[in-house]
Amino acid sequence: MTAPTHDRGDGAVASAETPVLQAVRMRKHFPVRGFRSKKVVHAVDDVDLELYRGRVVALVGESGSGKSTIARLLAQLMHVTDGQILLHGEDATTKSRAGFRRYVSKVQMIFQDPFASLNPVHTVRYTLTRSVKIHRGRLRGDELEKALDELLDRVNLRPTARYIDKFPHELSGGQRQRVAIARALAANPEVLLADEPISMLDVSIRLGILNLLRDLRDRLQIAILYITHDIASARYFADRTMVMYAGRVVESGDSESVTQDPKHPYTQLLVRSAPDPDDLDARARGARGEAPSLVTPPDGCRFNPRCPFATEMCRVELPPLFDVGVGRKAACWGYSERPGRPRLGSVLDAYGQRPPIDVNVVVRADADLAAAADAAATGTPGQEDLR
Repeated sequence: MTAPTHDRGDGAVASAETPVLQAVRMRKHFPVRGFRSKKVVHAVDDVDLELYRGRVVALVGESGSGKSTIARLLAQLMHVTDGQILLHGEDATTKSRAGFRRYVSKVQMIFQDPFASLNPVHTVRYTLTRSVKIHRGRLRGDELEKALDELLDRVNLRPTARYIDKFPHELSGGQRQRVAIARALAANPEVLLADEPISMLDVSIRLGILNLLRDLRDRLQIAILYITHDIASARYFADRTMVMYAGRVVESGDSESVTQDPKHPYTQLLVRSAPDPDDLDARARGARGEAPSLVTPPDGCRFNPRCPFATEMCRVELPPLFDVGVGRKAACWGYSERPGRPRLGSVLDAYGQRPPIDVNVVVRADADLAAAADAAATGTPGQEDLR
């Protein structure tokens, strides 16, 4: 049985089993400014990622984990420090303006804030016309109007005449994001890099944007990288989920398995950080400490300072991605066969309850606040005024 193929539009044919866009051992280090400083920020370290036609990969992690940096590297808005970016299996590093133009006709990015990514002094017509002319040639007259109508119709902005001549400030957040998506679609891309496309939108319209992207994936067979800090939306929208912590991938697999049966201790915390009204006790437990400095990251596993199962092995050696199931990997020594490996369990149970609150302290604090409020109301000087 042969693998299905798709016409790439440039005369070549790509197999569905070949990644459209691929990152191989991708690394990005930012130099720290300062006199004779040789320090760097380890924003992204040794990330492998594959995007296939008609599939969605979610990149999940807390703020500062390197998710958006990966999107900008794949969009080639910044250069990689090390590693490769492959388009249809070939090196896609751009070295000229013409090369970058060809690359962005295949790979487009949707930014987090649509109000910031759309020029406020230009109408929707100008924004889409400029994109159409860049990627489809200098269309004019009826051909141009037809192309603009098709773009707005594709993102469900109907009737198109109502939106075509509006400025960004005249649109809602969801409508602005749809215009940004339409601008990206003007290039007929094979890959969409969606950098938290719903985080700046009202909760009531987030699902509509995700459904729109899902429809585009199914109808146009676009490969999508979906970046988010909300692992619940990754389960709903993505086929596969990759979890990042401090610049490294710590777990990957199909979205259902990663969210329902997380293997890495950090993924467990990420999944169980969502509020659960039936388990309010769990909210009293959580990760201790702060995320590590990316200028001087800890040796070994970068999660080891916060992991309740960490052993000396975790503090000294960096764990590779171990196979932990069909199509699943986790970067944790707990899944190795080496002696001295950590014994994993429930992270929340390992953390235990937080120390109980001293009721007497709370009562005294309430009394002090009440006295301060009375003093402010009557004009009586408080303790701070008498000093």
